[in-house]
Amino acid sequence: MRHPLRMQLPAARVPAAFALALLAAIPARAQTPAANTAPAPAADRIKEVPSVTAVDPATIKPGQILFTDHRDKPTAPENGLIPYLDWQKVRPAEAAVLAPYPGYKEPDYTVTVNGVTKPRHETLKIYVAEGRFVVPRPPESIDSASYANLAFVQKMDPAIKHRAVSSAEVTPNKDPAAAFAKRPDRPWCEGAGACIESRYDLEGKLPLGVKLANKLEEGSAKKIAEYVSFQSELRVLGPDQDGPLRALTKIDTPVTGGLEQTIFWVNQILRFGKFLAVFQPMPNDPGKTVVTTYMALAIKGDVLDRKAEYARVPVLKNLLPAQVLMGNSSFNTGTSISAGLPVYARNRITTFADALTKR
Repeated sequence: MRHPLRMQLPAARVPAAFALALLAAIPARAQTPAANTAPAPAADRIKEVPSVTAVDPATIKPGQILFTDHRDKPTAPENGLIPYLDWQKVRPAEAAVLAPYPGYKEPDYTVTVNGVTKPRHETLKIYVAEGRFVVPRPPESIDSASYANLAFVQKMDPAIKHRAVSSAEVTPNKDPAAAFAKRPDRPWCEGAGACIESRYDLEGKLPLGVKLANKLEEGSAKKIAEYVSFQSELRVLGPDQDGPLRALTKIDTPVTGGLEQTIFWVNQILRFGKFLAVFQPMPNDPGKTVVTTYMALAIKGDVLDRKAEYARVPVLKNLLPAQVLMGNSSFNTGTSISAGLPVYARNRITTFADALTKR
């Protein structure tokens, strides 16, 4: 796996920066139909709401999923993204649980350019999708541990290939240059239900963009990959997490369990991601389970700050980083990562709901 710091390219090399922008479509999904030919979940299945916590869960219809990704203007380039520091202030309960670990801060590290080593602070922008649905059986019938394994993750999105790795193979645990991504309290994957390395090969027209950029950068040893790779740990959450999880879901019944996949290392563009599912009894109806799900993705801020560069190059005007990320480019395709974050998020949450309901 390439170290992301070694993927830094001079700002003047617009074609390479463009290809990196294409790679920004890492774990999550949703967008305008005109920008993507992928079939979205049925309209009556996904119910868009300003806030899932503001809706009485008793009113959720069978098979229905409440969904929000905080986008009131879906066609606006960065609508739905929030700076990490603002996220902590505006939605503190969400940031406390969906950050990679308690006390997480934006990365500080050193980078060498033309032989000169300089300190760098990296700003992040956060995309969060939230879903809620009801399983028509009691929480004690849901075995969270049965989902915390490689086999289950492989079923969530066939386009993404996964393999099990050991804690010793995890990049932040072994590479001194990746020290900024280490957990301060324990090694990544220690005691996890599964430790996973994943790879997604870009689909549709996106690989052509990468090939073009690499051709224009001919002579450079720093080729851009036509895939996204990431490492994550999968863990079961128990009742001991009741306080912060109940503060997040705003449902006043005990948290009986949950599932958490934390993406802590990505080969480029992202810094972290998280999928979280929380199980609680339905208020006044313990025979049903309310499931609240989240997908969070931290995007490196400098990826989104190259608007002027792309605007000057005609072929790049429909491939602004924010457009590709948010699924508003004609280059978005499919139902996986290449579809853009909003489509991917909807599909991941819907697939999880189906798997949970069928068991």
